[in-house]
Amino acid sequence: MMTTKHQSQPFFTKQLMWVALTDTLRKLAPQQQWKNPVMFVVYVGSLLTTGLCITSIYQGNEQQLGFMLAITFWLWFTVLFANFAESIAEGRSKAQAASLRGAKRELMAKQLNEPHYDTDYTKVVSTLLRRGDVVLIEAGDFVPADGEVIEGAASVDESAITGESAPVIRESGGDFSSVTGGTRVLSDWLVVRVTVNPGEAFIDRMISMVESASRQKTPNEIALTILLVALTLIFLLTTVTLLPFSIYSVDIAKSGTPVSITVLVALLVCLIPTTIGGLLSAIGVAGIGRMMQKNVIATSGRAIEAAGDVDVLLLDKTGTITLGNRQASAFFPLNGISERELADAAQLATLADETPEGRSIIILAKQKFALRERNIQELGATFVAFSAQTRMSGVNIGAKQIRKGAMDAIRTYIEAQQAKFPDEAKQLADTVARRGSTPLLVAEGGRVLGVIELKDTVKGGIKERFVELRRMGIKTIMITGDNRLTAAAIAAEAGVDDFLAEATPEAKLKLIREQQAEGRLVAMTGDGTNDAPALAQADVAVAMNSGTQAAKEAGNMVDLDSNPTKLIEIVETGKQMLMTRGALTTFSLANDLAKYFAIVPAAFASTYPELGALNIMGLSSPANAILAAVIFNALIIVALIPLALKGVTYRPQSAESLLRTNLLIYGGGGVIVPFIGIKLIDLGLTALAF
Repeated sequence: MMTTKHQSQPFFTKQLMWVALTDTLRKLAPQQQWKNPVMFVVYVGSLLTTGLCITSIYQGNEQQLGFMLAITFWLWFTVLFANFAESIAEGRSKAQAASLRGAKRELMAKQLNEPHYDTDYTKVVSTLLRRGDVVLIEAGDFVPADGEVIEGAASVDESAITGESAPVIRESGGDFSSVTGGTRVLSDWLVVRVTVNPGEAFIDRMISMVESASRQKTPNEIALTILLVALTLIFLLTTVTLLPFSIYSVDIAKSGTPVSITVLVALLVCLIPTTIGGLLSAIGVAGIGRMMQKNVIATSGRAIEAAGDVDVLLLDKTGTITLGNRQASAFFPLNGISERELADAAQLATLADETPEGRSIIILAKQKFALRERNIQELGATFVAFSAQTRMSGVNIGAKQIRKGAMDAIRTYIEAQQAKFPDEAKQLADTVARRGSTPLLVAEGGRVLGVIELKDTVKGGIKERFVELRRMGIKTIMITGDNRLTAAAIAAEAGVDDFLAEATPEAKLKLIREQQAEGRLVAMTGDGTNDAPALAQADVAVAMNSGTQAAKEAGNMVDLDSNPTKLIEIVETGKQMLMTRGALTTFSLANDLAKYFAIVPAAFASTYPELGALNIMGLSSPANAILAAVIFNALIIVALIPLALKGVTYRPQSAESLLRTNLLIYGGGGVIVPFIGIKLIDLGLTALAF
């Protein structure tokens, strides 16, 4: 079973360590090392000094052999632990992928001859199912493949996918009709139309997403890699020219000895940004792993990084900003209409509405006026389903046409029948909206009967979260189908920066494009088919696992917990990954300063004794100074592996504050720590009489 969002996988388990160590050795192949240009230079340097050691042993030249062997050992140590950091990060992702594979199984499916519950079925192996096939899933059966419920309703155990033990309801129609292969029906039955072919199932895509082998570098990571390669080439050319310069200097000065190739390799390795070079890949892989721990599947590291750069968050009101359990609380009839008459019409228009709001209207009418649900067959009614475009539903019973919907939708319906929309209806709706409730209007033919009030509650603590986002420079926009008055009341209570009322799929898409045209990165969540166009357009698109197949295919992330507020955590995780990379890059570049003061005087002290003035650390000897710098260069990678995997602690703050903090802690620390570390290593080497 997959790890839940409330648990975190230990960084260094016995099994993970063993797999990582094996993978570390496999990565010593040249084609693997070439993928990281900075560490490839260290790799070539290690091979070169190894060859020099072997040559010295063969020629019996033992004068500098101990020093050469020590340098060679620590260079290989640097390469191996850079490989180990990446292997640990990949191993965690592979462990998560393995747990997902455990949810895959070959099942027997009941394939229906006709897409109805009461028809015959044939038992087939689930791997033979194709897109469009229809299957029956009864209590106790496993869902054989991803699909959409076309008939029935049932309780489903999705713990194999989400890690959550609480069952969920899956039913035909609406935004909770999607089922995932490998989950289990606990009660009742479902008729499901398969939406994927073999190998295309959601679990298959999840496995491929978390497999580190398929991870592509993000744009920022590519840019940083180019910078590191450029620095490496500069230092490589500089180091190469030092050998003839050293030989020339010795000839002119008639004193000292030319710098050795071993010292030049040590100098190069310490000058190039090996720290971030060794940890860069691990940071990216670990970012995907941290997202997985939050039960979010990202299609690539690019999606996570984009989340860290987001400027605008689009958040659905219902279920994200509010609790989402809007309940009918009152009927407000127009003059000349009794409350019972309004309740009766509202209940009739809601009989086919299986949403919680719809059920609450039926229950309120039953409680107030003992109006029982009618027999749909006896009524001979035809129902008009709700759609995101019309924002209205209803029922036709003979010549009687009853509609229920948002005020503007009902106004359009009334005016289409050449009737006048009454001012009283607008005033009633506005009164309800000003209280932060949602008004639904009921009309029969060309006549408005009254208003239904739906109440919702803003989530506790959500306003404080929006303050944090504002501090980070992120604009929040609430998306709702409510009218502007209701939207404005909820937006003010929740503390969002802006809102989009009476939102249609087209309006959402237009809003995203407008924000992107102004140079902003936009993130949004969605679960319905009507959200798919906007999700496809957004830079960061988080689809709910409980949502439709169209929404999941349009998004670049899938939230297994189907928690709309998870978008805020995703943004924080993305920022944490960017902060970690920036912090370690700053530290890596800053700690080169101490290495300059250690190696440069040591390498040329015999030719230019004046350089001894740069030995501000008071290192005991040139050989110890060079070796201490190389040892520190290797050990600092080991020390920073946990930070690369766990990430820098995230605190909401502005970009300016973040930059100051980053420079102070990691820039200042990158300067100070190496001076202390190299000096301590030198004292240790002196104590050991190396």
